[in-house]
Amino acid sequence: MLSTRLHALDAFRGLTIALMILVNTPGDHKNVYAPLRHAEWNGWTITDAVFPSFVWIVGVAITLALGRKLEQNIAPRTLYNDIFRRAVILFTLGLILYAFPTFPLDTFRILGVLQRIAICYAITSLIFLHTGIRGQIISIIALLSSYWAIMAFIPAPGFAAGDLSVEGNFAHYIDRIILGTHNYVNTKTWDPEGIVSTLPSVATCLLGVIAGQILKTNWHINERTQRLILIGAGLIASGLLMNTWMPINKKLWTASFTLFMGGIDFMIFGAMLWLIDSRKIVAPFRPAIIMGMNAIAIYLSSEFVITILEVLHWKEPIYRALFVPLASPINASLLFALTYVLLHYLLAYGLYKKNVFLKV
Repeated sequence: MLSTRLHALDAFRGLTIALMILVNTPGDHKNVYAPLRHAEWNGWTITDAVFPSFVWIVGVAITLALGRKLEQNIAPRTLYNDIFRRAVILFTLGLILYAFPTFPLDTFRILGVLQRIAICYAITSLIFLHTGIRGQIISIIALLSSYWAIMAFIPAPGFAAGDLSVEGNFAHYIDRIILGTHNYVNTKTWDPEGIVSTLPSVATCLLGVIAGQILKTNWHINERTQRLILIGAGLIASGLLMNTWMPINKKLWTASFTLFMGGIDFMIFGAMLWLIDSRKIVAPFRPAIIMGMNAIAIYLSSEFVITILEVLHWKEPIYRALFVPLASPINASLLFALTYVLLHYLLAYGLYKKNVFLKV
């Protein structure tokens, strides 16, 4: 099974889902190490790298999967139904996830993690089918330039143009007036996966497409690794330079954030490609590979199970009885999260052994 797949991509996806579960499910949200929290506003932590990495990985997968079909001389238009079917399934799963278990029709969250992935997947797939690498690079530049211009020159009512504060930026104004009560429950009036910031998230997905284009070349794997790492270094430098006038900000998904996080993805994936697929150092990464092969199933399970535990009021007693006596509050909270990650690895391993893989 593992020999027929690109190990590094599965491993990167698996490490990303493991980190996402870790940061999403502490035993006590009041006791969390700083790197395992999102940045309050500007700046970044390792936690802020999780979601853009997922979107970037989707772009890589688009290049590999749709690229194979194009090589079989399948007409791009015949792939539309499959693309839109997958996007609709992902979007619907996201809606169910945020509405569960009470399904409040007046306040359920319309946008979110799976919804953004669905939108990025659909748009990026269409761009990939109808452009080459030059067109994809132009699309990235156009998306980031457009988003920068919108945020820099269009003011939210009552605020100056270019105001990037929580309440004063144009993206959150659009979320307030269009999404209304259907925003993220913890912010109420805006969504970190909002409408306008979808533009640069598509650019993140397209950066993954560029990485996929490099993977598809006939270059020696070490040369492909070098290109990925060099491009990553350039993107990180560009993001840091842009940070001087448009701060790195995950909640706004700024252009600087897009470039910076894309650069990190290029470099980490390049290093993993060299270690795993070039040097054949697979064993240490096997747990991540197994989790990455069933990422959607593991993500959905991690979200639904913790919601059920909280709704049934079981999480707190379990945490207090099993984890609090073992360590200081912050370490007990971390231990709960690590245990939850381990449980989901065991789920992934069980599915892997039974050759069960959830795909959409």
